Amino acid sequence: MAKLTKEEVKHVANLARLAITEEEAEKFAEQLGKITDFAEQLNELDTANVEPTTHVLPLVNVMREDVAVKGLDREVMMLNVKEQEDGQVKVPAIM
Repeated sequence: MAKLTKEEVKHVANLARLAITEEEAEKFAEQLGKITDFAEQLNELDTANVEPTTHVLPLVNVMREDVAVKGLDREVMMLNVKEQEDGQVKVPAIM
């Protein structure tokens, strides 16, 4: 893969709304070039018989049974409420 230029790095930084210096652009161009060279090595692998996957482990969603359980008693919960009225939490008016 072709080496990334400083101009390409500065363009991507601009798209990401990042301000970088000339020295940073040069440093990032070298670092990103090494990353893309390493990723390019994957093209050398024979993946013809490899099944596509989203995870290396055969995971499935494990869902618990949706069972209703009793929550806190209102009296216990209302002990932590600063203001209340008729058994409801009173909050400041918004409008």
